[in-house]
Order: sequence, then structure tokens, then C-alpha cells
Amino acid sequence: MPELASRDHQKNIVYVVHEALEKAGKQLQDMDSIAITAGPGLLGSLLVGMSYAKGMALALNKPLIEVNHLDAHILAHFIDDPRPALPFLCLLVSGGHTQIVLVREPLNHEVLGKTIDDAAGEAFDKGAKIMGLPYPGGPIIDEKARTGNADAYTFKHPKVPKYDYSFSGLKTALLYFLRDQLKENENFIQENINDLCASWQKVIVDYLMSKLRKAISDHNIQHVGVAGGVAANSYLRASLSDLGNELGVQTYVPDFQYCLDNAGMIAKVAEYKYQKGEFAELDLIPFTRSK
Repeated sequence: MPELASRDHQKNIVYVVHEALEKAGKQLQDMDSIAITAGPGLLGSLLVGMSYAKGMALALNKPLIEVNHLDAHILAHFIDDPRPALPFLCLLVSGGHTQIVLVREPLNHEVLGKTIDDAAGEAFDKGAKIMGLPYPGGPIIDEKARTGNADAYTFKHPKVPKYDYSFSGLKTALLYFLRDQLKENENFIQENINDLCASWQKVIVDYLMSKLRKAISDHNIQHVGVAGGVAANSYLRASLSDLGNELGVQTYVPDFQYCLDNAGMIAKVAEYKYQKGEFAELDLIPFTRSK
């Protein structure tokens, strides 16, 4: 809920910054610059963070650095070793975005394909909701799928050109399938929940891998990574590794803590921008959708 999220940001931001500095053993004046996520994201939350960062930059006379949230997920690969060699392909999958990105340089990215409607993470969460599971549904599906049969139920991959994705049709297929099954057995979901989760997880991840496989082949890429919140999914991680072994390419997944939204990935983008002198003005405004 965007309104509640922005209120929580406003309530906690002072304490979060204080705790971060305390754990790092640093003072405000020790910082070279101040980086802030400009978007995409929830407008209210972005405004809270940006207003705070602008005020701090002005008060301390420090340069401000604008960071794109999606770029930060990609550069999470460069926080720790091993780091992918350039160029590399990154499958960026989160609750709000699904993209295949060609990364030529740390700050030079080309989106090859993206979802034309819903994101993969949204498909996980909405699929979980249809099955009566709580939010966020992705981690719950991942857990239950471990003891389920991924081949118990099959769903067809949507037909979308080139490297683009579509997940809205998949969700509709799941909804109609369960509607028909519940007519025959009102306890169908409860009795088959692990198999349902495993099958739902499989179709989403296999669909992601099918387009990634094509992009790897077409662009003759030898280094491939996955990033974003859905990169925490165990089946996706295993499938990427299997794809790498099959095609003879090196695969990369950031440490778990850098898959979910985090400050480390924002700082990594800022490091590269600081080195190039790419600073933002104080009239910077947030944006809710990808530029």
C-alpha cells in the first residue's frame, strides 16, 4: 500500500541512516557523496528518500548522485567476487520488472526484451493469491515446491515475439484451471498445494530461461547473470546453473542479501558514477516507471 509505505519511510529514515553510520563507524562528513534512488518505484517512498538526501547533500555540501533502481540490481553482480566479464547478459526479475539486459559496461546497458504486462515476481505473488497463500507468495511457493511434483500440471508458455515476456495469460490459465478443478473437488488446492506450487514455479522459470537461452545464442554471450528479488528463488538459481552447463557459459547470481532491494547495490552504481563525475542537481525529481 503506497500510502503506508511512504509513511513508514518517513518514520524510519532518520533512524536507518543513523544506524548505518554507526555500524560503519563513520560520520556524516566522512562521505564523499550521497546517492539516492530516483526510481522506478513508489512515488511517495521515493519522495521521502530524495527529500532527505537533498537536504543532507545541501547541508553537508556534498554532491548528489542519481541512481536507477534497475541499474542497481544489475550492478549487484559487481559488489563481490566472482564478477562477470563484460559484456554479459543479465536477466532482471523482480516484483515489478522483468527484463533481459545486455551489459556492455557498468553504466552502459541495453534492454533486449521485457515483459509487456506483468512481471515474473508479480506472477509468483498473484499465483500464490489465487491458491489462497499469503503475501508475499514467491518465497512460500519456493518452499512448498521443494516437496512437490513440478510435472504434475502443465501450462503453455505465452507466444510473444523475440525476447519479450507476458505473464497475464499464464495467471488467467491458472485461475481457470483451478476453477474447473474446484468444481469437481472443493479441496483440490489444499490436497495438491505442493504439486501446484512446483508446477507454477516451473512454468514461470522455464519461460524465463527459454527467452534467456535465445538471447545468449543470438548474441554469442559467454557470461550470464540473474538479478532482482526473484533471483532469490532456488529453482531459478538451479535452472540458470543448468542452462550455463548446457550452453557452456559462465553464470552468476549475487549473494542472497543483494538480490532483494538493498543499499549496497545503490552504492555500487554511485561508485561508478562518482568516478566519472556524474552528479545530479538539487532539482532532481523521482520517476515511477523505467526511463
